[in-house]
Amino acid sequence: MKVLIASPEVFPFIKTGGLADVTGALPKALKRLGVDVRVILPKHKGIDEQKFPLRYKNYKISCPISLGYVDAEIVESEYDGITTYLVEQDDYYNRDYLYSTPDGDYQDNAVRFIFFSKSILETIKITGYIPDILHCNDWETALAPVFLRTLYRDEPELKDIATLFTIHNLGYQGIFWHHDMHLLNIGWEYFTPDYLEFFGNINFLKGGIVFSDIINTVSKQYSQEIQTSEYGYGLDGVLRARKNDLYGIINGIDYEDWSPEKDNFLPANYSIEKLENKVVCKKALLKEFGLPYNSERPVIATISRLADQKGFDLIAAAMDEMFSLGAQYIILGTGDRKYHELFTDLSKKYDGVFGVKIAYDNRLAHIIEAGADMFLMPSRYEPCGLNQLYSLKYGTVPIVRGVGGLEDTIIDYTNNPKQGTGFKFYGYTKEEMLDTVKRAMTVYKDKTEWQSLVKRCMQEDFSWERSAREYIELYNKAIAKHRTI
Repeated sequence: MKVLIASPEVFPFIKTGGLADVTGALPKALKRLGVDVRVILPKHKGIDEQKFPLRYKNYKISCPISLGYVDAEIVESEYDGITTYLVEQDDYYNRDYLYSTPDGDYQDNAVRFIFFSKSILETIKITGYIPDILHCNDWETALAPVFLRTLYRDEPELKDIATLFTIHNLGYQGIFWHHDMHLLNIGWEYFTPDYLEFFGNINFLKGGIVFSDIINTVSKQYSQEIQTSEYGYGLDGVLRARKNDLYGIINGIDYEDWSPEKDNFLPANYSIEKLENKVVCKKALLKEFGLPYNSERPVIATISRLADQKGFDLIAAAMDEMFSLGAQYIILGTGDRKYHELFTDLSKKYDGVFGVKIAYDNRLAHIIEAGADMFLMPSRYEPCGLNQLYSLKYGTVPIVRGVGGLEDTIIDYTNNPKQGTGFKFYGYTKEEMLDTVKRAMTVYKDKTEWQSLVKRCMQEDFSWERSAREYIELYNKAIAKHRTI
């Protein structure tokens, strides 16, 4: 089976969030299972060309955009034996940020990702790598299945390619005003509620849902939630119409990169059999943030995009009470400017108990996962979540709101002390979140019980092989479905 995975970001080339982790790790797991898999992404400014040597093979492409054409070059590279295509178009992708600055989205995001979706198909034609499956991810690639069935439908190399479209976060849909329709080079007959039209605008993600052979999202719970008005962001009706083609697969994590036993970022490695070195990591973490060590104080951490979706309004409102319980708290992430400013100010107010770093810092993320005692994720919604999975492996007990993948992956200790792997709450309120933090801190004081809980967390297995096998099943479903169209 040949699979081309298209994503706007792929780790280790470039990363802003969990999408890059998933689209970087899944190809490696597929390859281990015998799949001929390749990857395509834009050649962003932040890609380290020393670390990932580029091979120029004179793959020149030209994509129709409105009444003209935009040129690019397809450059080859690789990571862990995975051939990767990078779309070099500096006017669109040679920028300091991938999608937006702290002040808002790039104004030309529509044309940037219309072009990327077309470049995926042009890359297939010029390289001669013709996949059985084109696996697209999120709104930035969602128009590729649309173009396969419309603008490129008469291309002989492309007609047999089946499509899988993965929704990593339905809250981000790629919605643009209808005046951009000319950039797509497809007829206005596709600007209707049955296709791309969405409350008078163009919705890229909707196009991926409507035109792909099979659709999935990144947890079974989330695949059900997005068919409701509460979590469907206006697309619940479209998703219910395709419910027979909609699946949920929990993300895996790459234990080559995320394991306390061999993590090179840690000051000391540890395991279930040698847990004492977790304290070494805790001390190193607190030193990083200039906070004092106290064995009786649990360190709670959050690594996240700083956005309302992630529950930061609850966190900000609860900090007085959280610190009065005796916790220390650490945040790492970037996102909305209001949270940059708020948490920077609060770090001065709560000196000694609160540390924040407004940055993306992979090294520090590993140290936080190892050094913290608990990991807080009070999300409004959470398609899958990766940090709770990293936290389990590192023995850092998750405190989560039971939505999406958090519901699927964490067993509540309070309701099930023998099998529990964390603490859950359901109502989106400061009070429920604080009550759950209290429950966790009560168990923390019982060192024997806490160590037993930590070890149980570390025994959980969310490796990619299980998920990759489920993706292969979906690829086969997509191929079968495509043959009937």
